[in-house]
Amino acid sequence: MRILAPSKRAFLTLTMFTLAYNIHAQDQNLILNQDPKFEQLLNDKRKINTSINTNDTYKIQIFSGKSEEAKKTLSDFKREYSTIDGTIIFNTPNYKVMVGNFKTRIEAERNLAEIKKRYKSVFLIKPSK
Repeated sequence: MRILAPSKRAFLTLTMFTLAYNIHAQDQNLILNQDPKFEQLLNDKRKINTSINTNDTYKIQIFSGKSEEAKKTLSDFKREYSTIDGTIIFNTPNYKVMVGNFKTRIEAERNLAEIKKRYKSVFLIKPSK
């Protein structure tokens, strides 16, 4: 490797500092023109999101097992109980069929008693807080 003469090194250093001093990449101010209704919509959405709490609803598990059986169980359930929501959740190694979104334990237990007549391995899932 070749060593530069002190005069060339000083010249290159001075040139680099001069060029770096003139870089103004972050000096611009950004002006955003936005409709005031947009901010109002964001505030309304924030209020709604704070009022929705999905963790304090009770669910009923009606099945745990293989994927195909879970799909069949869910479709049978939806056909029989059209007013109650249901979903399949994968929890290694099983697929679980969870139904309902009950706000109170009393409501969940009332539906649990009704669902127990049709499905044998049914139990209530408490909300996690």
